[in-house]
Amino acid sequence: MTIGPKRPSLSEHETGHRPDRRTFLKQAGTGIALAGTALITPTFLQAATAAKNGNTAMTQNAFVYTELQISAPFDQVPWQAINDKIKAQPGFINKTWLSGLGNNSAGGIYAFDSIENAQKFVTDYFPAEARGFGVAQTTRVFDAVATREASLDMNSAHYGVRLDRKPAAFVYTEVQLNVLPFDNGPWRKFNPILKQQPGLMAKTWLSGLHTGTVGGFYAFDSIENAKRFAIDYFPTETKELNAAFYTRIFDAAPTEAASLDMASPFYG
Repeated sequence: MTIGPKRPSLSEHETGHRPDRRTFLKQAGTGIALAGTALITPTFLQAATAAKNGNTAMTQNAFVYTELQISAPFDQVPWQAINDKIKAQPGFINKTWLSGLGNNSAGGIYAFDSIENAQKFVTDYFPAEARGFGVAQTTRVFDAVATREASLDMNSAHYGVRLDRKPAAFVYTEVQLNVLPFDNGPWRKFNPILKQQPGLMAKTWLSGLHTGTVGGFYAFDSIENAKRFAIDYFPTETKELNAAFYTRIFDAAPTEAASLDMASPFYG
């Protein structure tokens, strides 16, 4: 598949009612749609304007990955209530919501203006969010500056590239390696191979803060191609590196409205 930059069409946000977190957990499986009115802070407005102008590469210095150990259809997640609070977090730029394929976990990939603000988010705000749901959590912080060149070579939407369509699926990967500095790693070898993977639209390379783990956040044109990549191809890549790995597949369709509300770079 040829990877090329174009601007996708946008869909309208859905609205409705939202319960508190514990009510949400009790209602998981009932099919109640949740939403609300978004509160946009000045910091978020500035970030959203930068994203629309393709200027995120000038401001983002860190990525954050999160996943909550819950299982509920995304239309039951009180995403607008959560969005309102995240928009107020220091240094927040954008978020792409994630809904686990097969297990309905909830998470996200975020951009922050600094490592310090990303660390504050994962050590202060997010543990409190998980505690409110009464569930365990996963968080990771990545150096966005170190991976800029490698990601731009893969048409990363996080660095201003406009995709020619909306993603149907996302894949998150992390490999148990220590590669510091990131530029010494094998990204120049793997990028040409990755570009040939069926349905791959874009990749954002990830470099673990302190750990030097190597990973990626990928956009695919279909769930089938995302599964083929994560289940069939990616293990061959990690075998060559002689390393253990972590993969997750996410259905992009249910989270579009929530991601649009958070200035996700994958939707224009």
